[in-house]
Amino acid sequence: MITKILVANRGEIAMRVMRSCKEMSIKTVAVYSEADRTSRHVFFADEAICIGPAPSTESYLNVDKIIDAAKKTKADAIHPGYGFLSENASFAKRCKEEGIIFIGAPFEAIESMGDKISARRIMKAAGVPIVPGNEESLDTYEEALKAAKEIGLPVMIKATAGGGGKGIRIVRTFDELENAYNSAISEAKASFANGIVYMEKLIEHPHHIEFQVLADQHGNVVHLFERECSIQRKNQKVIEETPSPIMTDEVRKKMGEIAVKAAKAVNYEGAGTIEFMVDDKLNYYFLEMNTRLQVEHPITEEVLGVDLVKEQINVANGKPLRFKQEDLSQRGHAIECRICAEDAENNFTPTPGIIKLITEPQGIGVRVDSFCYEGYEIPIYYDAMISKLVVWAANRTYAIERMRRVLYEYKITGVKTNISYLRKILEVPDFVKGHYTTSFLEDNKQRMESVSLDNVDRDDEEIHTDEDIAAIAAYFDYMVNQDRPSTSTATDNRQISRWREFGKRNNMRNYD
Repeated sequence: MITKILVANRGEIAMRVMRSCKEMSIKTVAVYSEADRTSRHVFFADEAICIGPAPSTESYLNVDKIIDAAKKTKADAIHPGYGFLSENASFAKRCKEEGIIFIGAPFEAIESMGDKISARRIMKAAGVPIVPGNEESLDTYEEALKAAKEIGLPVMIKATAGGGGKGIRIVRTFDELENAYNSAISEAKASFANGIVYMEKLIEHPHHIEFQVLADQHGNVVHLFERECSIQRKNQKVIEETPSPIMTDEVRKKMGEIAVKAAKAVNYEGAGTIEFMVDDKLNYYFLEMNTRLQVEHPITEEVLGVDLVKEQINVANGKPLRFKQEDLSQRGHAIECRICAEDAENNFTPTPGIIKLITEPQGIGVRVDSFCYEGYEIPIYYDAMISKLVVWAANRTYAIERMRRVLYEYKITGVKTNISYLRKILEVPDFVKGHYTTSFLEDNKQRMESVSLDNVDRDDEEIHTDEDIAAIAAYFDYMVNQDRPSTSTATDNRQISRWREFGKRNNMRNYD
């Protein structure tokens, strides 16, 4: 049985994994780069070990250093989280060779599904609907031109090793094809050290819907229903929700069965995700498989009451799944917003820096997966995500209302964030009605710019609420009166200032 897990990641996902481990009485090891020395996951773990300089290639992506850290700390297993080495087949294989349990998919499954051309072939052979396209690499522009003519415009050129929206180009005219082909290859080489590309038919204005799957080492596979991930900016997810507002019971059942079939086709183990493109007539096509835990997994946990990290660990321990498909059902509605340190008004430029103040929202049905704290300096080297804000409610309407409230409560100063941008999304009628696709943000750009929000923090130095003003005034009053001689009686007879009265009327904290 696993007794100690090294978490080969950083940030909120490292904290997320460690919290489940602590509940299971499993010791944890944090690895960190020199830039992450003061990150919360370093303090939270039972042990921590530095694995190199700030660049991820010299730390979080360095297989030798992570394996060495696991051996030095005598960790039984490694949990890769998401990103970094989570879908690296060579890393998973190396763990097995070193006698370390890799809490994730078998390296064979990662290898076969990590290459999108290979994945298309496997899914097609398994009877899974796929987007029309080619199953061969496009090694020359002439091959790309021939494929485009056979498939029919518009098409997408995609990197076979792609992810995160990298190495993708949309082609609507043949005049655009050569430049798109060359730029897709160039970006793919820069992002993945692999310039192989292929082509698919472009499905206009689709929904991006993914099904969570879970499989054990005994051949049991279940799906944990769908997540709607169509609110995207440059192919990067911004807001996710479950259940999907477009889904019917009939289509959900069929897509769930297809997702299970896809996982079985590669002898899958652990938690994974089957991603689909769905058109406006609810026709669905396999897009890809993510052989890891997804960023948005908390919303599935909220509507099912299942801890996916604990299930991953149980599977890695060789235990059979605790439930069958008929035991699982969705309850209520959950929404996740990704809170990022970025300037939405300046082309979403990352805004690293020192966090001066954080006020996290609270209340029924509220979950904040974070790793930041007041005084923490967000480094420039990694992803800009600060936290994942998740709400659960009895239905979608209530969930939207709750998310609006908690986004209003969430205050972060010192760095610019996308909180106001997220608030605007939740005010757009098409989102409220559930009538949106992957082109939502582009289609509603002007509408969102016209949305007016009360008390929007336009700058990290600006505070616009009466409550904040009252707090400052009350504290100022307290400091001014520190110089007055103290009385020997229990009663302070001096007149209460108007500032203090204002603070009390607004239910402010007592600074005395």
